[in-house]
Amino acid sequence: MHNKNIVIWIFVALFTIVSCKKEIQVEELIIKTKKEYSQLEKAKWFLGHWENVSNEFIAKEIWMQETDSSYKAESFITAAKDTVFYEKVDLIERNDSLFYVVSVRDQNKEKPVSFYLTKSTNNQMVFENPKHDFPNKIIYNKINSDSIVASIHGSNKTEIFPMKRKK
Repeated sequence: MHNKNIVIWIFVALFTIVSCKKEIQVEELIIKTKKEYSQLEKAKWFLGHWENVSNEFIAKEIWMQETDSSYKAESFITAAKDTVFYEKVDLIERNDSLFYVVSVRDQNKEKPVSFYLTKSTNNQMVFENPKHDFPNKIIYNKINSDSIVASIHGSNKTEIFPMKRKK
């Protein structure tokens, strides 16, 4: 009887060890497969509701996180209660590169145009597409946590869009 108890205890101990090892392997697999999107993370300051209100127009840009690897935005300008400009933007990290993909209403048959990240600091992100007519460069500058300036460049022309975070 004593030998039988020893065999049972050995079996329980081995079963416990094997079960724990499988649990550790599952945890290691989960940790190894979780992808980090470091380029997108640098743009986290984009997230939120930004606007510029003047006597002539109201410009708004609203950024949200869509997935682990993408943010999306809607940008529009209204004047006298009419929407005079509207675009959708996807900021997507793929293969350790960050892409700014924009579709503008009534332009380019509303087909998306991609710009790729060429420069990144804590306070600035530069996206470029030298093959696009205008713009061929888009720059976002973080002035502080409640103020950004977006600008578009190309063909000897620059447009600047200062915006404040809407509370």
